[in-house]
Amino acid sequence: MLAEWGDRPMLLAVQQDARRLRRVEGELERAFGGDYLVRGELTCPDAVRTLEGAHERGERVAVVLVDEAFADDGRSWVLSTARTLHPEAKRALLVPWGAWADRATGRRILQDMAMRDVDYYVLAPWRQGDELFHRTVAEFVQDWSRNEPSSFREVVVVARRGSARGFEINDLLSRNRVPYSFRQPDSPLGREVLERFGEPGCEVVVWMPALGGVSLVDPTNVEIVEAWGFSTGLAEDERDYDLVCVGAGPGGLAAAVYGASEGLRTLVVEREALGGQAGTSSLIRNYLGFSRGLSGSELAQRGYQQAWVFGAHFVLMREVAGLRRAGDRCVLDITGVGDVTARAVVLATGVTYRRLGAANLERLTGQGVHYGASVSAAHSLAGLTAAVVGGGNSAGQAVLHLARYCERVHLVVRGGDLRQGMSAYLVDAIAAEPLVETHLDTEVVDGLGESRLEAVRIRNRTSGQEDEVKVDGLFVMIGAEPRTDWLPPELGRDRFGFLLTGADAGASPAWQSGRAPYPHETTLPGVFAVGDVRCGSVKRVASAVGEGSVVVSQVHMFLSTPHA
Repeated sequence: MLAEWGDRPMLLAVQQDARRLRRVEGELERAFGGDYLVRGELTCPDAVRTLEGAHERGERVAVVLVDEAFADDGRSWVLSTARTLHPEAKRALLVPWGAWADRATGRRILQDMAMRDVDYYVLAPWRQGDELFHRTVAEFVQDWSRNEPSSFREVVVVARRGSARGFEINDLLSRNRVPYSFRQPDSPLGREVLERFGEPGCEVVVWMPALGGVSLVDPTNVEIVEAWGFSTGLAEDERDYDLVCVGAGPGGLAAAVYGASEGLRTLVVEREALGGQAGTSSLIRNYLGFSRGLSGSELAQRGYQQAWVFGAHFVLMREVAGLRRAGDRCVLDITGVGDVTARAVVLATGVTYRRLGAANLERLTGQGVHYGASVSAAHSLAGLTAAVVGGGNSAGQAVLHLARYCERVHLVVRGGDLRQGMSAYLVDAIAAEPLVETHLDTEVVDGLGESRLEAVRIRNRTSGQEDEVKVDGLFVMIGAEPRTDWLPPELGRDRFGFLLTGADAGASPAWQSGRAPYPHETTLPGVFAVGDVRCGSVKRVASAVGEGSVVVSQVHMFLSTPHA
């Protein structure tokens, strides 16, 4: 099964100084020469020819490093060729040590990042055995390997490209940061997997070579995550906790990390995938400390691992169906698991995605129409056309990610100005991306296609003019509503359904305690809310993480208060 690995992927360095190029080649060869083909070019035309030749021969390119000192047109030529012909390749500017003092260099880096020509910059090696250079390139190589569709990965999904269930499984694995590759049934590896593990009429086969060759035929989501090693149930002696976090988005994970690390017996329950809405973001660029950005799924996976190491328990793919008070305990009814008790609860349930409402689009959900889905599986749309509906940051990130693979990407926004709901760096990047067509003051009113989406009908909200746009995939990211309908009436809500906390909770008739509620406490003592589900919260990943961290101190105060 390993024969499909093929030739070594390429690491390409483009440096106009021959001596410096030899140094870069030497360091790349020293650190990666066993598994990667190292190539160096002195001129931009030679680099472009190398990239074109690799594309014609079907060879993979993992990393492209380009000297920042090249003229703008030459540098852009190389980088845009790499982006077009090898969309999975990581691209970076080679910058000499000390260049951070040069404002022009800084402008070039920012400009190329804004244009999506580069992912970041790399400090050129200044000595033999430059470990910082090795480490930086290794991070690029790892990122490439995780996303490159032809890489042989720990999990292999075999399904036809248009399979709705195949896309759902890809999305599940992507959002839970499970390394996988996708193969169509007529590919060499796909045929081999189906011959060994497939059954007549099956739609999807999931093979896990890293786990001893576990194979699953048309599996449920629960079967997949259990096979990978995630817990979906609890033993009978694991039913009482100090703290239960409902939801494994940024807020819930942060509460779990701080709760478990501070000695609280902690359980996290998540009905879908790690990361919540943030997990669908292909690239978060403005999260403190991650200068190159990171995906929402990667952030969630890091939080999960951190909480797990501190001793937190997790139950995934299960939903909390009910919550009630019983003496000094909260009782939570977990579907498929049963009752669990807790001294305190943190609600981090986030929001559910709003629907477009058109009957044909609802019918085609999963058949080219995806609500809030991660676009990490965008390589399945390579060479095709996609559309994204929405004006927020998640929509902007999705558009730019899809533009790496698709022939054309349409962004449909109800508002008249992208800057009303989207960060400036995303607006600028979209404006600079020639493959993206933005439709402002426009809405999607219908979808066309029998068994799969073939086109959408869009309408200008001012003129009323309607047009049909051919698309192969539609990603709907038009905001969301709080998931609070399952909660008892004792938890006060605002008119939109968001949970009242702190002073708002204290002013509500539902608050019955003689003390004032803690800042993140709801109208039911001992039940707290953080993140998007909370009334008045700032809908940002960093804010949810902050709320999840500080709420634990309030949990401690509640637990230490007599007769709280």
